[in-house]
Formats: sequence, structure tokens, C-alpha cells
Amino acid sequence: QVRLVESGGGLVQAGGSLRLSCAASGLRFSMYAMGWFRQAPGKEREFVAGVSGSGGNTYYADSVKGRFTISRDNAKNTVYLQMNSLKSEDTAVYYCAAARGLYIVVITKAPEVRDWGQGTQVTVSS
Repeated sequence: QVRLVESGGGLVQAGGSLRLSCAASGLRFSMYAMGWFRQAPGKEREFVAGVSGSGGNTYYADSVKGRFTISRDNAKNTVYLQMNSLKSEDTAVYYCAAARGLYIVVITKAPEVRDWGQGTQVTVSS
């Protein structure tokens, strides 16, 4: 059974930084693309960033490009999201995601996800 556990969320002032972590178990981690999504109150869940199994390929939503960095440590079965220059519109619950299959090189949308974490709250105060 796949388990994804996020950590690192919290309250931060606009312009600040946070690093989210997602510890994965129950899958051959290095073989699966991973990603981060977020959901703000009253809005649909949206893609944030994706990384390939090797970590060599990444993809970002336009809204976070240049501010967020996704990475992974396959030795630790962990994927990270470094968030810099945070804005109030980044406030949301952030979810870690594992790809539906090995054929997915990089996650870019929700239908490509099979497993979700429970989410971690990120609140950016202006």
C-alpha cells in the first residue's frame, strides 16, 4: 500500500520561504514520477510541480515558475518542494502525488496521479 506523508507546511509572511517534504513508502520510489498539487478554499485542486523518477526532468505551473523548485532524494524516498518569494495567492493545502504508472515521465495534471498524501497547509500572510 502506497503511503505519502507531507510535512513542512505552516504560516509565513509574504516574500518568505518554506520547504515541503513528502516521505513515500509502499512503492519503488525511484521508478515513479512525483508531483505537488495545491487546493485553495473554494477552488479546484491545481498542479504545481512535477519531477521524473530520476529527478532529471521537472515541470512547473506558470504561476510558480522561477519561485518554486521540486526535487527528490531517491535514497530517502522523499520529494521536496522549495517555495521562495511566497505570495498570499500561494495559500492552500499542498498535496504530494505519485504517478499512476511507469509510463508517466512527469506528472502535469491530476488524472496522471494514482496516490495522494493527506495534505499540508501553507498560509502566506500579506
